[in-house]
Amino acid sequence: SRAGSWDNRHRVIEFRELFRGTIDQAAVHPREVVRNAIACNAAAVIFCHNHPSGIAEPSAADEVITCQLVQALALISVRVLDHLIVGDGICVSLAERGLLPAVCPPAGETHRG
Repeated sequence: SRAGSWDNRHRVIEFRELFRGTIDQAAVHPREVVRNAIACNAAAVIFCHNHPSGIAEPSAADEVITCQLVQALALISVRVLDHLIVGDGICVSLAERGLLPAVCPPAGETHRG
């Protein structure tokens, strides 16, 4: 998983790998994402990760972690602009699909309801 950090004028501050996963999952720790955003003084972030299966469709787990990251970063006034998923030459934007939550649903529910 990678994250791009942006300033308040949406200029790139940095783009770095934050987590490395296995063939079917990656452990993403919101506190590390928050720490990185603070360290580079980010005003906004864009997340990006690949699906080794080649299927770029967002999973329920992708929606859950995106929601957790939106909530964690909101506490320090950092906006999540998008979460991109890449698979088999295709890139899916959660923002374009309307799956980037402004407010997250209660625990146990996905954004799709």
